[in-house]
Amino acid sequence: MVNPTDVPTLTLNNGVEIPQVGFGTFKVDPKGAQRAVEAALEAGYRHIDTAAVYGNEEGVGAAIAASGIARDELFVTTKLRNGEQRKDLVHPAFEESLRKLGLDHVDLYLVHWPAPGLGTYREAWTELEGIYREGGARAIGVSNFLPEHLHSVLEVAEVVPAVNQVELHPSFQQPETQQASLEKGLAVEAYAPIGQGADLELPAVTRIAEAKGVTPAQVVLRWHLQSGRVVIPKSVTPERIASNIDLFGFELSEEEMTDLTAQDTPERMFPDPATADFTMLD
Repeated sequence: MVNPTDVPTLTLNNGVEIPQVGFGTFKVDPKGAQRAVEAALEAGYRHIDTAAVYGNEEGVGAAIAASGIARDELFVTTKLRNGEQRKDLVHPAFEESLRKLGLDHVDLYLVHWPAPGLGTYREAWTELEGIYREGGARAIGVSNFLPEHLHSVLEVAEVVPAVNQVELHPSFQQPETQQASLEKGLAVEAYAPIGQGADLELPAVTRIAEAKGVTPAQVVLRWHLQSGRVVIPKSVTPERIASNIDLFGFELSEEEMTDLTAQDTPERMFPDPATADFTMLD
């Protein structure tokens, strides 16, 4: 087990601290989510990431309740479905997420995708600002927002988003999106941080892992941390869950960091936010 206090935090633009390593629950069913989150909390994670569309908020909430860990020691993120971005739907959707999680607030609430064809993400952002002011979320942010979406939402925003959670791994790094986010004061949070496992086969990754005596996943996750990002690896295997947070007994050299950054390509694994318009309600 990693001591949770050993996990570094980043300070968001509103002063809230976010643990730099979180536990992702994408594509984990409700029962599996409870088991996985329980294993994560036991391994030392205190940052848990879910979303309404994952269908596992209840499982996540059950694990939190069973853990006995004080609420103020946890950082919980969930996200708004695209089809619920309308003004009359955001607050009910948020309250439903709280009910399923068994919580009276979350630490971070995100607009899950810009879905520009729906034309509602700016409207949704205004509603998230209300949730933030009411204390329902300690911080609010966005996910999958490209520079043009950030620019658009900031035209109407009274609260600058705290986080932009995006697909980001060695073979797909989105430098323009990272730069735009950081310039506007948003922390960058990486989902699919090991490229759904594919990036663990990169020669640069395997070479560094062998030299360091650590796993390829630990190499990639350490690269994210040293790059100043929040990272949310996902696994349902207790041994991998524990390994993915055990990142603090080694460091990557400047040369090793450069080698990993050089692996960037333009190839996404997830939909392109410029054109992805699914409602998430189907």
